[in-house]
Amino acid sequence: MLTRDIFANISPMDHRYSKRKKDFDAMSKYLSENASIKYQLEVELALVKVLAERGLCPEKAPQEVREAIEEITTEEVYEEEAKTKHNIRALVNCIQRRVSKETRPYIHFTATSYDIVDTANSLRYKKAAEELILPKLKELLQTWAEIALQEKDQVQIGRTHGQHAVPVTFGFTIAEYVSRFGERIKEIELKSQNLRGKFAGAVGAYNASSIFFDDPEEFEKDVLAELDLKAGEHSTQIVAPEPITDFVHALISTFSVLAAFADDMRHLQRSEIAEIGEYFSKDQVGSSTMPHKRNPINYENVKSLWKAFMPQMNTLYMDQLSEHQRDLTNSASSRFIPELIAGLLSAAARLNRVSTKMVVDKANIRKNFEQNKKMIVAEPLYILLAAKGHPDAHEAVRKLTLKAQETDLSLKELVAQSEELKGFWEDFSDKQKELILQPEKYTGIAAEKTEKIVKRWQNEFK
Repeated sequence: MLTRDIFANISPMDHRYSKRKKDFDAMSKYLSENASIKYQLEVELALVKVLAERGLCPEKAPQEVREAIEEITTEEVYEEEAKTKHNIRALVNCIQRRVSKETRPYIHFTATSYDIVDTANSLRYKKAAEELILPKLKELLQTWAEIALQEKDQVQIGRTHGQHAVPVTFGFTIAEYVSRFGERIKEIELKSQNLRGKFAGAVGAYNASSIFFDDPEEFEKDVLAELDLKAGEHSTQIVAPEPITDFVHALISTFSVLAAFADDMRHLQRSEIAEIGEYFSKDQVGSSTMPHKRNPINYENVKSLWKAFMPQMNTLYMDQLSEHQRDLTNSASSRFIPELIAGLLSAAARLNRVSTKMVVDKANIRKNFEQNKKMIVAEPLYILLAAKGHPDAHEAVRKLTLKAQETDLSLKELVAQSEELKGFWEDFSDKQKELILQPEKYTGIAAEKTEKIVKRWQNEFK
């Protein structure tokens, strides 16, 4: 029995990012060359089944083909292709040599190669989305949802342009990604269900099938129904490229959400911020020369994977162009879509592992919040002054913040000393004064919004 030497592979997706056998086997079921051949064989079987139902080929043909495709190996097809120099003709030959002479003529009957190739790819990517991609992504979404709920009340300084802004909660920070990620998962669901097949022949005009059927579009519909697929409105020799382009865009934009989350979490681990941490195992090393370091390797790895695969979107856009009824300029480039899917799954699995062990440093969150505590209230102070009729509240508070930076006085104390603002403080309600005196309470509806978002997506993906 052959064993797999993962270090003999060329792609790092095999020997580094899916080296765990369980992960590799799960992805291989849909993304490997074995899977590609398997789904092409399934499409050939669907064709024969419909031909038999319509009385064009022997009743025994579907069973013969079913038994034949269970025996055919990828290696055999590749050996045949070395002779034919044509991959689908090789596939057809491998089936034909295993069936009776009565069944043999109906293998690949009225079909062109890309009736098989494009339909099989749509089928396997649709199955991969349903059975592999979406379940894995929903696991990560649930992990983030749990963190968001757990930390919904943990006050954190908000940051815009890398600067301290006004307070949020850490749960609210995570809820952003629950929301964005949830929307992307829905988009993958939608676009995977819109992947299309075809059985329209060499140029898409049903030339061959119309010889035998008065309703060649219904014949196409019946074949694709065997595979739980639909036909596009118009095909040439290939399926219209927009559905697969949309599907890959959904994958890559999802990958971008993972990269954005990873980037934010990586920055929150900076030494001068240190609001979260990655779990480090007993023997884990952060640096080859600096023993004290605990690098955010998982988050950095996810961003690096995204950098490798995000540009593939440009390739998909270029693959939308095919001369006249078809050229071969997408035949090589389209073979790398499985690597993109594997990269996304690897990133999601890594983020799920590190997120489940995320360490939230509440002391450092508080320390960072306290750094600019006396300045945080600038926004509510300016708004309250404006509401009480101050003619230029923004400028007045801006000047006070400059003075606060030069002294140890808080904005509240400077307001009390200001002749210009005399009387305004007394006019504030107790609740309004509380926001100035206790800026940690100035979090808007961050906690409530977090709960609302989490509940929405947990209900969506029960």
